Amino acid sequence: MGREEQVEEREVLDSIFPDEITDNIKDISETEYRISIKLDLPDDDSDEASEPPTLILHVRYPDAYPDEAPILDLSPPQNAPAHPHFAVASDKAQLLKGLEDTIQENLGMAMVFTLVTTLKEEAEQLILDRRAAAARVHEEAILAAEREENKKFHGTPVTPETFMKWREGFLKEMEEKQRREEEERLAEIKKGKVKEPVRLTGRQLWERGLAGKGDEGEDDEGIPTEQVEKIKIEA
Repeated sequence: MGREEQVEEREVLDSIFPDEITDNIKDISETEYRISIKLDLPDDDSDEASEPPTLILHVRYPDAYPDEAPILDLSPPQNAPAHPHFAVASDKAQLLKGLEDTIQENLGMAMVFTLVTTLKEEAEQLILDRRAAAARVHEEAILAAEREENKKFHGTPVTPETFMKWREGFLKEMEEKQRREEEERLAEIKKGKVKEPVRLTGRQLWERGLAGKGDEGEDDEGIPTEQVEKIKIEA
């Protein structure tokens, strides 16, 4: 009975497989053949216009088929172009394992058409899942680059700690600036380029009626002569 069902199934496979599912079925022996299955995928720019992959399902009937599971194997076509999200060599074990439930559900019945349909759907979904994952990774990379770029336009948040650190640095910078300016002024005085202001004595201030009129915090012993000359001119 098993052999009769095997012959009958093989005879009808050519007519029941739609053209878009299989390229061809090639017999190897009376109980063995291989089916070329071309996957159908929506267009996607990330695949760089790569052709949908094709995989070859090898089917061999054991004597008790269909009461016993067929012996299956997968291989790529010769010289098949590489696909960015699929490779028969690395995906074969996963795809064949995905057929185990279908085989158990169909024991006792001709099942090759069902197995091919299931295999095609599983392989297509595998590629679509990987395509979506790659798209998410690409999108996340773009967002990460944008976040890094946006950091250039945001200042450091002001906190008590950051303000005290800035204040300390600012005061040191001002002290250093005053020190440099004083050193430059003294150097110019030594070179004779700038005369040091002459300061009046207390007696001179008193005689000129300027005693006690110096700037607040200035020593009463004298004030710069340029201020005295300014006062005389205004008088």
